[in-house]
Amino acid sequence: MRCPYCGSFDDKVTESRQMANGESIRRRRECLSCGHRFTSYERIEEKPFMVVKRDKRRQPFEIRKIAKGIERALEKRPVSADLVDQIVSEIEDEAYTAGKQNREIATSELGEIILKRLHSVDKVAYIRFASVYRHFTSIEEFITEVNKISRESEAAQEPEADRTPSA
Repeated sequence: MRCPYCGSFDDKVTESRQMANGESIRRRRECLSCGHRFTSYERIEEKPFMVVKRDKRRQPFEIRKIAKGIERALEKRPVSADLVDQIVSEIEDEAYTAGKQNREIATSELGEIILKRLHSVDKVAYIRFASVYRHFTSIEEFITEVNKISRESEAAQEPEADRTPSA
């Protein structure tokens, strides 16, 4: 370690202490050339979690971007801020789990995770997000998606006896 006072590379560690969070070690050092004492910190450097875009570019995973998209989709909807935070946290956990092997996730997979979560929370937010994510270009695409959600809702509301085939 280079001494910040004289620039010498000769030093000795006088004390090492693990920081409270356990993510770093604090070391007190003494320069053997000039006697100046200084502190250094040692941390694990992890490979960043990446998102693979459609054009194969890779960018660092930024949960803030996802949160912003979800907040936009849920704007003026009856969903609490706590629930939004919970949704974002669940999406982040699921994304890290899905991309754990090689520390990356495709935007297509990430988008589907988000859509699945929004679908279970708010159908309007789901449509809003889907229209941007899936690049809806016509009113027919909106109608198709809304009809699909309507059919799912109707099927979920049918009594159990009505759904069993008759003999």
